[in-house]
Amino acid sequence: MQSGSNLVITGIQENGRKFRPSDWPERLSSTLASFHSDNRLRYSPGVQPCMIEGEYCLVVARWLETVNPVAFDYVMEFARANRLRIQADRRTGERAL
Repeated sequence: MQSGSNLVITGIQENGRKFRPSDWPERLSSTLASFHSDNRLRYSPGVQPCMIEGEYCLVVARWLETVNPVAFDYVMEFARANRLRIQADRRTGERAL
């Protein structure tokens, strides 16, 4: 994935308050996850919970908008409705999604 091709949704709202519940990235990611043959839940490659600088975040691949626009809109509407901060993912190399 190229640098800047992902978005990061943080758990900090536009007013600076922390969004609750704190496990929201896992909850949201699990709605788009699937069970594989080993009976383990696997997150979608386009929507991944992660920790960035000590903060739980959700990384959303921009290609998801083309591949699965319904899923992309679902995630982005969640972020907008809850006034979560959305920014470009500036991580590169191994640290990127």
